Amino acid sequence: MRSRWLAVVVVILGFASAIGARQARDASTAFDVSDLDPSIAPCTDLNGFVNAKWVAAHPIPADRVRWGTFDVLADQNLETQRRIVEKAAAGAADAPAHSIARLVGRFYRAGMDEAAIDRAGVTPLAPELAKIAALATQADIAAYIDDSFSRGQNDLFGVGAVPDFKDASIQIAMAGQGGLGLPTPDYYDAPDFAKLRDAYRAHVAKVLELAGTPAATAADQAAVVLAFETRLAKASLSPVDLRKPENQYHFVTLDEADRLTPHFSWTTFFKAQHANIRNGFSLSQPGFFTELDRMLVDEPVDHWQAYLRAHAIDGASPYLSAPFVDEHFAFYNRTLNGQQTPQPRWKRVLGAANDAIGMAVGELYVAETFPPEAKARAETLVRNVLAALRARIEHLDWMSDATKARALEKWQTVLPKIGYPDKWRDWSGLDLASDNYYGNVAAAQAFDYAYDMGKIGQPTDRLEWEMTPQTVNAYYNPLDNTINFPAAILQPPFFDPAADDAINYGSIGAVIGHEASHGYDDEGSQFDAKGNNTDWWTPEDRAKFEARTKVLVDQFNAYSPLPDKHVNGELTLGENIGDLAGLLAAYDALQMALQANPAEAARTIDGYTEDQRFFLSFARVWRGSVRPERQALALNADPHAPSMFRAVGPPSNMPAFAAAFHCKPGDPMVRTGDAQVKIW
Repeated sequence: MRSRWLAVVVVILGFASAIGARQARDASTAFDVSDLDPSIAPCTDLNGFVNAKWVAAHPIPADRVRWGTFDVLADQNLETQRRIVEKAAAGAADAPAHSIARLVGRFYRAGMDEAAIDRAGVTPLAPELAKIAALATQADIAAYIDDSFSRGQNDLFGVGAVPDFKDASIQIAMAGQGGLGLPTPDYYDAPDFAKLRDAYRAHVAKVLELAGTPAATAADQAAVVLAFETRLAKASLSPVDLRKPENQYHFVTLDEADRLTPHFSWTTFFKAQHANIRNGFSLSQPGFFTELDRMLVDEPVDHWQAYLRAHAIDGASPYLSAPFVDEHFAFYNRTLNGQQTPQPRWKRVLGAANDAIGMAVGELYVAETFPPEAKARAETLVRNVLAALRARIEHLDWMSDATKARALEKWQTVLPKIGYPDKWRDWSGLDLASDNYYGNVAAAQAFDYAYDMGKIGQPTDRLEWEMTPQTVNAYYNPLDNTINFPAAILQPPFFDPAADDAINYGSIGAVIGHEASHGYDDEGSQFDAKGNNTDWWTPEDRAKFEARTKVLVDQFNAYSPLPDKHVNGELTLGENIGDLAGLLAAYDALQMALQANPAEAARTIDGYTEDQRFFLSFARVWRGSVRPERQALALNADPHAPSMFRAVGPPSNMPAFAAAFHCKPGDPMVRTGDAQVKIW
């Protein structure tokens, strides 16, 4: 999650209430204890105690793959955005030229004109398909790749601007593996996914057929596409391996890159992208690109055409006529994720607007929903949780003074960004129509890609956002050492100005601590205060850290959300470290706030102490359920553990939780001895 904050981060010597003056409202309304299930003891299953009753009463809607705290808030948030974009659409014709309202209004209006989109059929994609049909040689294919990327069409691999891992003050180009239609490389060879491969092949055949390829030919070409992608998959790294910084960065000069892929010129490619490469770029997974280069030679041109055609159609399908939309939904939403029915069109079009021109939508959103007072209150809470994290680092008994000094140096330079950017993006040059949905999406993609390419060779701007203000989420970026909290998450139940401190620290406080502690997880800890990928640990401290995190890996490996399927503790390690460290820091911050307010510390609300309400609030954050198909996919590809285990995993390692609920050794929610994780 991202937000921009120009103020320098400072050490907070004392803790005030995180919320400031509260609205006149009974604090008990901030948490509905009638949702609690008294048949489940919190010491047995905190998630069940807090969430089971609610989950049973709130089944997953047919048009969703999961349903819980994040999803309910996101849905409410979409209704707010809908009012904003519909107002913009109604006034688009009269809005000033080049205004944000005109841009957003035209995009939404075109997307909602379903009749015009259906009449157009595949016609909007015809120029792209004609370019692919005209390819005759391997040189033509390379030239097409150069051209299509320059227009923002980059299915074959990923390329973008990022801070240099060795000098994060400068933006460089990074090229990385891609090109797959299935979620991860192991979907192409693991026996468990044989049926999904068959379904994918049938899906590819169907989209080719919809675009005019005869059925028998489409079936043959779909088999070619699957074999083509299988080659790419075999040369690709797994999600676990991709988390390692050494697999994310491989700096080369243009000459070195051209020698590595003699049949694909990176010099020519980046000229076509109008990118200022200067000394070189990161060719991040060399093995993938050497295989891609071989494929330019030994895969026939018609194989390349089948692959490029299928991906062009598949990528455009959500913005074309109903048969394309329906087929895209049938495979990606229903088969892969278990979603039963499509979302209403307005939600899909709004989602496309957020993908294509999200910061423009965000500018209108913030103007209506996020007053300056809310930002100021959130900033106070952020400072308090950061100060608690610093105190935890200072008091570590397993880390040497040398490493601790570097950790505190990194803490000192972390930049919190709250709510929304201080400077909004300039959309000059992007012209959208009211009657060309696919054309608008393509134009926005090209515009955004050119914007990204323009960063290459420029200084890194730590104030830039990578997440829109209307996103219900948050994030940490190790390459610029920023923590980012969009406006949309700074509302109940995550952040409630009228709630008691326990509720806010248990929810948004834990989120803040989570993001800040990512700077010290297994991946973030390999980047220094400036965002450079350097080893700032003593070997002894790194060994101690890895021994402690191994206990957390083992803990999550044991969790099983589906029969015979377990969480991948290595894939989810960074998020699991963040959850535990964040909850610990938020709890410490709450204790300091309560010390400043003894009356609050001593009171109970609805029969629960502030400590108990803290953990109840934390568990509520992870309230929800997920469809089995989606859960199975997430276990292979998602670095986040299932929410039910995020609710119970961190508290089970905290003596403060056991004390709050009077749990005893041996209770399922109490980990002791070598089984208790102690990191930050």
